[in-house]
Amino acid sequence: MRRGVIRKWRPPLWLVTGGTLATVFLLPLVGIAYFRVAGGVLGWAETSLMIVLMALAATALLGWLLLRLVLRPVQALTDYAQAVTRGDTARTPVHYGTPEFSTLGRAVLHMSGTLQNREATVRSYADHVTHELKSPLSVVAGATELLGDPTLPESDRVALLSRISSSVLRMQDLLEAQRDLARAQDPMPAGTCVLSAVVPDGAEVLADGPVPLPAEVMTLVLGHLVTNARAHGANRIVVSTAGGIVTVADDGSGVSAGNAERIFDPFFTTRRENGGTGMGLPIIRRMLEAQGASIDLARPQPPIGATFEISFEEI
Repeated sequence: MRRGVIRKWRPPLWLVTGGTLATVFLLPLVGIAYFRVAGGVLGWAETSLMIVLMALAATALLGWLLLRLVLRPVQALTDYAQAVTRGDTARTPVHYGTPEFSTLGRAVLHMSGTLQNREATVRSYADHVTHELKSPLSVVAGATELLGDPTLPESDRVALLSRISSSVLRMQDLLEAQRDLARAQDPMPAGTCVLSAVVPDGAEVLADGPVPLPAEVMTLVLGHLVTNARAHGANRIVVSTAGGIVTVADDGSGVSAGNAERIFDPFFTTRRENGGTGMGLPIIRRMLEAQGASIDLARPQPPIGATFEISFEEI
């Protein structure tokens, strides 16, 4: 699991920069004053040596502070970005010298995670869609070859045409799911909404409240969850929010223990014979992740129905 940036107090960048400039400005003045005061007591050679030692000590201290608070954090972040670009295992930076670099580090880590997640999604989808398209393409190819037989009975011809039509519709659904998945990963403008304003018909609000997501996202997410619950025999769907979590619970057929770990996998569906593509839940998960949120099955699941939890995290 990717570690986050460890937050602890560090001097702000303006203080580091201002302190460095002030030291560079004041050090000659201090040396001149010290030379005038101590020159007649210690002698010119001893006083000059003391001033040189003071300058070296101040320079060493400033160099150490700049190395720790500026150079090392920038280098660590640069090494991390370059490793991610090369596809190598990247060591995640956890310490930053100033609050400004800490903010920059969190932004870079979030951007990196988002890009890696999109890459993994595209790769996973390409693997799955290649497999899924083989079946309807095989049906179309086989049926087309049989239709070329002039002695084929009319009833068989009608059946083959029906299979071709069904396979074409299946491929269209898969391609439509591909487009929806690509759209789901695009960040939308930030916003908030009130839960009761985005709950679709057929669901009731048990505990209302603000949700830190734009209404467009929550409308799509809740609309799919309600539709999915209805398709699995739910008669009552309850939506509530509390403690930064939106809960969607239904009294449908529920999710078996064997399927609980797979329902967010692309193309996994228990309704394939009814035209299900298995892309609904993966799409809304990607959509929520693009907004800095997540969705999972509640643990443990209730004895009847299914319960989903949508949680929000700081980006």
